Amino acid sequence: MKNLIQFVGILLLTGISSPLFAQQDPHFTQYFDNTLFINPAYAGSRGMLNVTGIHREQWVGFEGRPSSTTLSVHSPLSYESVGVGITMVNDQAGPVKQTMFYGDFSYTIKFKNPVRKLSFGLKGGMNMISVGTSGLAKTEDNDPKLLQNVSNHINPNFGVGIYYHTPKFFIGASTPKIIEKGYDGVSKTNLEKRHYYGIIGGIFTLSNTWKLRPTAQVKMTVGAPISVDASVAGIYKEKFWFGAMYRVNAAFGAFVQYQISPQFKLGIASDFGTQAIRNYNYGTFELMASYDFTFKKQGIRSPRYF
Repeated sequence: MKNLIQFVGILLLTGISSPLFAQQDPHFTQYFDNTLFINPAYAGSRGMLNVTGIHREQWVGFEGRPSSTTLSVHSPLSYESVGVGITMVNDQAGPVKQTMFYGDFSYTIKFKNPVRKLSFGLKGGMNMISVGTSGLAKTEDNDPKLLQNVSNHINPNFGVGIYYHTPKFFIGASTPKIIEKGYDGVSKTNLEKRHYYGIIGGIFTLSNTWKLRPTAQVKMTVGAPISVDASVAGIYKEKFWFGAMYRVNAAFGAFVQYQISPQFKLGIASDFGTQAIRNYNYGTFELMASYDFTFKKQGIRSPRYF
């Protein structure tokens, strides 16, 4: 219980107020199952080939609502200190559509205690951006930023990350897109903003049948308020995951996940905004699927919590 109290204190510290930092990368209620999207050092950390997909429909019923799909594939190599992965994201909000393709590489340092691992990661790829301005209502007919559509403009980019983990704890920091580049050739403010992420989480045994897994994620970018997500999941008999999520000053939500087999997990989630826009939509919904491929005869010896 003492360790649990200390851990909750760490989570609260991540929410300390800071100067205001435009939000561009998509949010996910089940962010804890989408770590490779933000941190390349996570590649290969599960010890086997993993494929995870999440689809998110935000603000259902609201015209021009954001819709996001992400797919990540990663695995350690035969030389297990090296991990590789691929991240693909399709994100659309109003007239803006982004399709991201990134490769991920990690190198892991192992300590004398083999359960402790520190990984460094590198992410590289591109973001293909389209902006359909023709359907927008304009206040200025000759606004140079809205005179023509942007079609499949490609911005190359790269990012870095660090990730420390044991079977019961993890913490990491990353910036997945370092280069701030425009996509319309006119505006100096329509840029892909650099995002900074911090993640932390752990697992606590409460009884023979219940475990508790708190996690938190902090996202910062210039031009938008700091975003803090915190979640807690109760795990029953290593099969059922019941959880709640809160995004500070933005949304609260819940999720249920089922470990169909030691390799296959499904999850659904929903969140509802705490701001005025909640009166004009039916909420946000997510579907998640994750599968671990094991090619060893001994199979999966222990469940994966993160």
